[in-house]
Amino acid sequence: MIPAIRVYFLLILGIAIAPVTAIFFDISTSINLTLVFDGIVLILMVVDGLLVRRNRVEITRELLPRLSIGRDNLVVLRVKSANTNAIIQISDYYPSSFNVSTPVLSATVPSNSTQELDYTVHPTKRGEFPWGDIQVRQLGSWGLAWDDRQIPQSLKVWVYPDLVGLRSLSIRLTLQSSGAMRQFRRQLGIGTEFAELRNYRIGDDLRFVDWKATARRVSATNTLPLVRVLEPEQEQTLLILLDRGRLMTARVHGLQRFDWGLNAALSLAMTGMRRGDHVGLGIFDRQMHAWLPPDKGEHHLTSLIDRLTPIQPVLLESDYLGAVTHVVQQQTRRALVVIITDIVDATASASLLAALSRLTPRYLPFCVTLRDPLVDQIAHTFTADITEAYSRAVALDLLAQRQVAFAQLKQKGVLVIDAPANQISDGLVDKYLQLKARNLL
Repeated sequence: MIPAIRVYFLLILGIAIAPVTAIFFDISTSINLTLVFDGIVLILMVVDGLLVRRNRVEITRELLPRLSIGRDNLVVLRVKSANTNAIIQISDYYPSSFNVSTPVLSATVPSNSTQELDYTVHPTKRGEFPWGDIQVRQLGSWGLAWDDRQIPQSLKVWVYPDLVGLRSLSIRLTLQSSGAMRQFRRQLGIGTEFAELRNYRIGDDLRFVDWKATARRVSATNTLPLVRVLEPEQEQTLLILLDRGRLMTARVHGLQRFDWGLNAALSLAMTGMRRGDHVGLGIFDRQMHAWLPPDKGEHHLTSLIDRLTPIQPVLLESDYLGAVTHVVQQQTRRALVVIITDIVDATASASLLAALSRLTPRYLPFCVTLRDPLVDQIAHTFTADITEAYSRAVALDLLAQRQVAFAQLKQKGVLVIDAPANQISDGLVDKYLQLKARNLL
């Protein structure tokens, strides 16, 4: 039981009326009247606090079974009132490392009704976290006392990679694989695998007209030529290597660079599986920390998410050559090998350049680097301050050194994509779809 603000005002009022009563009575009588007044207020406060216990609200928490890192995850508190109106304040004991939109929720719930209160949590780390009970304060009917108690709602929650982004990507890929988008791709003749024959349409490439099939068709009502419809080749192999070494421990936009890389890796894996390819994924530092052989299907994607969620980056120098050697030993046929990491300069990344060079020409190497957008901001912000000017010069030099390293990679036949860490997923997926459409794999 906690006194409400009204109690303190009444107690102060009792002290204030003491000089007034002293005008009509003696001092001892005035003090006794003040004590009686304050005693009555305290007794009423206790009674008010006891009465509110008979009409306590019921609260249940509802949240997603899997929370997404770097996203606002909705938490709903369902409040059910008793026979009187309930003025409440709620504090939910969410994990301390989470960012929260509203730490304390306040509401007035009408009698015999149910009301939903919601807030969002923004996790910045993956893994398992304890979620505590619900602390609720309910004001008495007279406004003199708060009934303070805890409602048992403790549980364990898991924070996964960006599942919200994966769901959005899944919808996007589904739309692209059906309806007008699919017809548009087929009209362009993109792909190498035969899908079907259809009637010629205005704008179709004449190179895809199947004259033999047209001649064999005997139809007096349909004289249009038949066109071969081609689709991108499936059953190819996509191998993703995600660096979890020292460079991936830096924080970018509130998340570690490794988390952005993991989100991008899972997005690329989902896209590859939706396009019918076999996808394998490895996590490496000084050695291959985790390796999931190429496979396809929704069960494989679920396995990837479950296996990779607990993995965290470490302060170790990565062995790129060892990771590439592992791939060469495991995969003898041609495959698209994507390495997600970061580059400082050509000298510091010499081992990465040597490792990627080993993949050509049997494999198609693809280097994906996660740039810090803060460096871009500093490099492109003009300033007259000397200290900031030095920072800008360093940022410009870092970007220039990265471009030198990228140029060396491209000379060796390595595909390169460099984008801000928080924007890498969309760019990587689009680049993969372009590679599939151009049949480079």
